[in-house]
Amino acid sequence: MSNTITETNYNFPGQKSVYRGKVREVYNINDDLLVMVATDRLSAFDVVMPKGIPYKGQILNQIATKFMQQTQDIVPNWLIATPDPNVAVGHLCEPFKVEMVIRGYLSGHAAREYKAGKRMLCGEAMPNGMKENDKFPLPIITPATKAEKGDHDEDISKDEILAKGIVSAEDYAILETYTHELFQRGTEIAASRGLILVDTKYEFGKTKDGKIVLIDEIHTPDSSRYFYAEGYEERQRNDEPQKQLSKEFVRQWLISNGFQGLEGQTVPKMSDAYIETVSERYIELYENILGEKFEKADVSKIHERIEKNVNEFLQSR
Repeated sequence: MSNTITETNYNFPGQKSVYRGKVREVYNINDDLLVMVATDRLSAFDVVMPKGIPYKGQILNQIATKFMQQTQDIVPNWLIATPDPNVAVGHLCEPFKVEMVIRGYLSGHAAREYKAGKRMLCGEAMPNGMKENDKFPLPIITPATKAEKGDHDEDISKDEILAKGIVSAEDYAILETYTHELFQRGTEIAASRGLILVDTKYEFGKTKDGKIVLIDEIHTPDSSRYFYAEGYEERQRNDEPQKQLSKEFVRQWLISNGFQGLEGQTVPKMSDAYIETVSERYIELYENILGEKFEKADVSKIHERIEKNVNEFLQSR
């Protein structure tokens, strides 16, 4: 596991600051560009796991890049280039302080809330009589406030967002439209791969000239949940768990080992053998979501590789 990248400490030309998120580390270059390094860190229940997952950063970065390219005709995005398998470079944006979560099915957090008896989620009604993993009549948007370091993201309704002035009514209308359009495109692409896009989240920001653009990742297994389409209906009829492509398998493993990110709980030990299986699952996710074989980058000197590639890109501009 020594060839994973779990933290960075670069000093790029023109570097103004660095922000370290749960998984990505973002370098501000001259208040103009952002260099986003996708690490191999694994986050679940808003907690970063102690060990990195081999190739995870490369997988997430390359999936996000591909989907940015496949959706830029409907929604503008921040991306300029990917000079390294683990790195995306894009325009500096002021991010909106909400994540636009959209759900097509009663799964994950929504299903847990539903099981607890709730029929409203972020101001959106969830019909009575649904089973876990049933399809909603129409996709629902259930936003979350973006967490500061160490805090959990929290559900919030559209009305609360507008009342608190977190996003203006005009901007929120654009975010809603973009969220539905992206989800529709993602659903179509997933269907062509024999998959169902169950739910996902999008993040948006404003460029210096005030344009709203898609930022961060899109349709990755960290930000999205996929089911295999084949057998979906039969599993629902038989009350069987869906076969899925997402990091939900990690969450379920943690739950079965007594961890849900709650106060006083300790992250269970992940053996090297288990870490290897997680890496293999992420590669499976990549190949199914994109419909192409995953090519492992050379990770023998991963820190040096990233630094060299980013420096060469910045010097070429």
